[in-house]
Amino acid sequence: MKKALIVINTSKNESMILANEISLFLSKKGLKSDLLNFDGFCGDFSFEGYDFVLTLGGDGTVLFAARNAVRLDIPVFPVNLGQFGFIASVQPFEWKNELETFLNGDAFIEKRAMLDVKVFRDSKVVYSSLGLNDVVVSAKRGATTISLSVNYDGLPLCKLKSDGVIVSTSTGSTAYSAAAGGPIVDPHLSAFVLTPVNSFSLSSRPVVLSPDGDLEIVVEQSRAKEICITVDGQEAELLNSEDKVFVSKYEKKVQLVCATREKFYNALRSKLNWSGGPHA
Repeated sequence: MKKALIVINTSKNESMILANEISLFLSKKGLKSDLLNFDGFCGDFSFEGYDFVLTLGGDGTVLFAARNAVRLDIPVFPVNLGQFGFIASVQPFEWKNELETFLNGDAFIEKRAMLDVKVFRDSKVVYSSLGLNDVVVSAKRGATTISLSVNYDGLPLCKLKSDGVIVSTSTGSTAYSAAAGGPIVDPHLSAFVLTPVNSFSLSSRPVVLSPDGDLEIVVEQSRAKEICITVDGQEAELLNSEDKVFVSKYEKKVQLVCATREKFYNALRSKLNWSGGPHA
């Protein structure tokens, strides 16, 4: 390895200080590094020419890096400066030891599935993106019901009148999908989770699907004036009636350094207070 990209979340005061420490550490190892500021919503940035990426922020910073790193098969080393750390699993106090292990070639690297999202309008692709967590189709303004038809592998699955629908990966099952009542799925499992948001039906329930099939979400006529698609809470685009959103498994998997099962379940217990009972 010769060169690293350090992605700095500009909303975290400690990120710049830590970035300088890591840059100096890498320099002493004979590695070059560049810094990239991330404000939470910046678009794609070419990771061409880098051997790995370090993210200094929360899970959102990792989501940004994952979209760009996966195309080039570049590992992401995620240092957690956020609140949850389900994906950003390296804690600030352990970055030096974990990075040393990674540079020596001994670190655990987890490969996670990603979503390949495309929007078709009149048979033409008008939007495309990749997502590690989820894709959401909803009204732009909250508390607004929209109508959607969902097909899975060419078969009718459901018609929804709801605030929207979430399609998440196993990795994203602990994010917006969980807040909307979806199941938490072990990130080492390969699955799609389809979660309606505030559905106008008591029979609407989250569904866990095989990622080997394709999902099609058709935007039906509704009173909502603005309907949008959002990928990983960062990539957004307005939709028209009769637009078709296709969600499939991306051909490559993102490489997350130190994303062990132990770290995931530790975060589940400590961050979401999942313990099995009030006194567990």
